[in-house]
Amino acid sequence: MVPVKKEDLRKLVTDTTVEIYEELTPQLVKLIQDTKKNTELTEGQKQDEISLHMMGYVKSCTNEIIIQVLSEILGLEDEDEE
Repeated sequence: MVPVKKEDLRKLVTDTTVEIYEELTPQLVKLIQDTKKNTELTEGQKQDEISLHMMGYVKSCTNEIIIQVLSEILGLEDEDEE
């Protein structure tokens, strides 16, 4: 769907955002769980690691949202679909 109005673009971005965040959340949860179980880290180090995981998660989600929305608008296909 190529949006023709700002509201259409907003819906496309919102729908894609929800989809991407839901898709990548299990990976973040696993990273956080693994970090919490790591007995080699202090509590402070664990919190630092979790903060880094969160920043990486947001960055990954943001990048994927941009790629998905632009791909939809520009009609780009995945390499394996060609």
